[in-house]
Amino acid sequence: MTSKEVFLSKLSSWAMAPQRFFKREILPVLADLRLAIILLLAIAFFSISGTVIEQGQSVEFYQSNYPEHPALFGFLTWKVVLIAGLDHVYRTWWFLSILILFGSSLTACTFTRQFPALKAARRWKFYEEPKQFEKLALSAELETVPLTSLEQLLQQKNYRIFREGEKVYARKGIIGKIGPIIVHASMLIILAGSMWGSLTGFLGQEMVPSGETFKVQNIMDAGPWAGPQIPKDWSMRVNRFWIDYSPSGAIDQFYSDLSVLDKTGQEVDRKTIHVNEPLRYRGVTFYQADWAIAAVRVRLNKSPVLQLPMAQLDTQGQGRIWGAWIPTKPDLSAGVSLLAKDLQGTMLIYGTDGKLLTTVRAGTAVEVNGVMLAIDEVVGSTGLQIKADPGIPLVYTGFGLLMLSVLMSYLSHSQIWALEKNGKLYVGGRTNRAQVTFEREVVEILDKLAESKTAEGKSGISPTSLASQS
Repeated sequence: MTSKEVFLSKLSSWAMAPQRFFKREILPVLADLRLAIILLLAIAFFSISGTVIEQGQSVEFYQSNYPEHPALFGFLTWKVVLIAGLDHVYRTWWFLSILILFGSSLTACTFTRQFPALKAARRWKFYEEPKQFEKLALSAELETVPLTSLEQLLQQKNYRIFREGEKVYARKGIIGKIGPIIVHASMLIILAGSMWGSLTGFLGQEMVPSGETFKVQNIMDAGPWAGPQIPKDWSMRVNRFWIDYSPSGAIDQFYSDLSVLDKTGQEVDRKTIHVNEPLRYRGVTFYQADWAIAAVRVRLNKSPVLQLPMAQLDTQGQGRIWGAWIPTKPDLSAGVSLLAKDLQGTMLIYGTDGKLLTTVRAGTAVEVNGVMLAIDEVVGSTGLQIKADPGIPLVYTGFGLLMLSVLMSYLSHSQIWALEKNGKLYVGGRTNRAQVTFEREVVEILDKLAESKTAEGKSGISPTSLASQS
């Protein structure tokens, strides 16, 4: 061997070293079931934490709900939440790393175990000696019966038959071996969809008064590649917002009549949404999530209609109340406070001394401070939650395949061998599940063979010819 050949041989050996290291050291670890279980538990744990801990809130929110003294569970403070990324769990590098590692484990298991198992199931050979049947879970010895009769019975049971001379091999349910592979593939698709949605999706909120047009701007949480998903060349208009109340005065349902407008302001889609009935357009979904009172339209004596904003008051958790200050003198030196708790109920009017002056309803008028105050309308605001998750189609596809593959995995892979030799017919088989059902099936086939022999005037199966090892 020349020096050049020696050098090329060593170079080839060095190039193969990482591959051998991966196959011998890394691949067995990735394919280990224990690692997959640990990773799955970690994913479940952090997913639960992402559900319990509110995601995408402001720093002030976490400072208020997760104070340092006393710390929740003795360690969970707002600093821990922010530093560890628990305020956006599903987009943290460590959570995505766990998903990638779990996906790698599934892939390794698929290629090192599932594919070889499927390949082994597709390989078959004929039994050539009677002693081979003794190792089967179910076997029988019969006096010679035509193999064509056995083939017909196996065909009736949907077996695929292979024959070579006096030897027969039959199988069915090979699809049951494909089921576990599709289970892994579907889980990989679900993981890919989840990761893609985390990286490219966004979550936003908007509080929009009835009649206003808006663009999605208040983004609460977004992935690093979410830019193309955020609407830029189209906007939304709230045509109308209203609330249906029950006879007792409680809110029954609230609705928003929404229009999608293109960049020229033309309506391209329209839908009335309510809770659990969103509007979807170009991959962005608008959910009805909340409501508020935005403003009140009033008239003072014969003045034009004035629209005054209403602000939500701090009631210390004692309900929701909105208030507005209405001037009753041109120089703003005097006025009254108007309070409302819904869009159709009675509104309360208080004087500057904090005492209740009177009540009024929308569409009516009342005299206060020598001025006739008419309430034309209480303007409501619709609270919309806006979400885009491009990974959802992949996730749904994965779950669909997962349900299908689980059903496939329950199909039994059954095999039957037969050999005609020395005036005897040897029949035996095995299955990977549903053992009792398989035994009944084989016994039924043997009984029919015996009946066919009896009909020809010959004896059938001897009482001791059937051996079953469940």
